Amino acid sequence: MSEINVTPLVDVMLVLLIVFMVAAPLMTVGVPIDLPQTQARQMNTEQQPITVSVTPDGAVFVGEDPSSLETLVEQVTAVAANGTEDRIYVRGDMTADYGSVMRVMGVLSAAGFARIGLITEQEQAR
Repeated sequence: MSEINVTPLVDVMLVLLIVFMVAAPLMTVGVPIDLPQTQARQMNTEQQPITVSVTPDGAVFVGEDPSSLETLVEQVTAVAANGTEDRIYVRGDMTADYGSVMRVMGVLSAAGFARIGLITEQEQAR
């Protein structure tokens, strides 16, 4: 018998596809934040950015790890692969104090990080 049976291969690929479809939405940053909505388009990034989150009560997180303004720069520097050239996204909750979000951005900017952006959700068309 010189033919290859592709049925088991197709079965395995379909199972893997379903596993990845279920797991992909769960791979987001775990700090629950209600992001504001805008009409801006989604950005294309070639590498995973560093995410700093600000909760409604002003708590700061680097990824999923809690932080403070005093330790923020050293935590971000420890995560940054390319030093100050890494892109940093700040996720500020919609109900968070504007000053808290700006203080986080100011601390990062003063440390030499120039590629800082704000994350929002895509506004739904009505």
